[in-house]
Amino acid sequence: MTATLASDQSTEVLPAGATAASLVARTTAADTAPRRPSLSPSRAADFKSCPLLYRFRTIDRLPEKKSRAAVRGTLVHSVLEKLYDLPPAERTVAAAQTLVDPAWAELREEPGVAEMFELPEGAEPPKEKDSLEAWLASAGELVETYFRLEDPTRIQPAGREELVEVTLPDGLLLRGYVDRLDVAPTGALRVVDYKTGGMPREAFEGKALFQMKFYALVLWRTRGVVAAQLKLLYLKDGDALTYSPDEAELLRFERTLQAIWSAIERAVATGDFRANKSKLCSWCDHQALCPAFGGTPPPFPAEAAAAAGWRTTLAVTPV
Repeated sequence: MTATLASDQSTEVLPAGATAASLVARTTAADTAPRRPSLSPSRAADFKSCPLLYRFRTIDRLPEKKSRAAVRGTLVHSVLEKLYDLPPAERTVAAAQTLVDPAWAELREEPGVAEMFELPEGAEPPKEKDSLEAWLASAGELVETYFRLEDPTRIQPAGREELVEVTLPDGLLLRGYVDRLDVAPTGALRVVDYKTGGMPREAFEGKALFQMKFYALVLWRTRGVVAAQLKLLYLKDGDALTYSPDEAELLRFERTLQAIWSAIERAVATGDFRANKSKLCSWCDHQALCPAFGGTPPPFPAEAAAAAGWRTTLAVTPV
């Protein structure tokens, strides 16, 4: 089993709040390694909810529209990351609010972001609640809520937007970005993730913790320490969900991920990714290509899959 905390090339996208520039300092010799498939919490969740969605996002890499809610989440994550650049005594609500505009100025340079707030020629001005000013104010409110959940003057993170990854003995590469990692003087680990939505109902807590158990597994395999606490901070309603895993649970979770990966490999090998219709479909950008909605997926991109390191039994045109 090999492990690293450095960044490398993969088929995954950048995490919320991260830009190419912000990752430059993390690059190492591993960045020149051949690209190979990996599994992240979000892509594992995609395959569990809809294998065809996984294919569209990971194999075909089809573009998706940005949403104001998602971009606001990225903005808030960026502000909270930058908050911890300040000396502890200066981490106040007022100081955090001053970080919103600079973070937005940086974020709006990314493709497709500024366009969300541009009005078509001749269109009427948006209602006040739909304006950019109201949107930025809502981001500021989420940042303020954070201070009701934690006192940042008493926290010194060991990592922020930290890439953690491990290769399991069977060759499965797990990788993901942790919003914040705290390490106590005793060596105890706390994994913290910021959510700009509301806290899920009890019946859906397990789904919410899937991502956190993923991080806990990678950290256990890389550091030999089971995280003392997994903490989800829900900024919409100012609530928190905490959980303490144990080693036996992480072993079971590891087997779950290996089973998901085996299913993904079989789907790639045959090009057979089934659609799974659910309530989540209303949020999907790919309904026009989905058989569940009368659409036809594009031909499976066997060449692109092979170039990304996937094994497939489908015909691949020699280069």
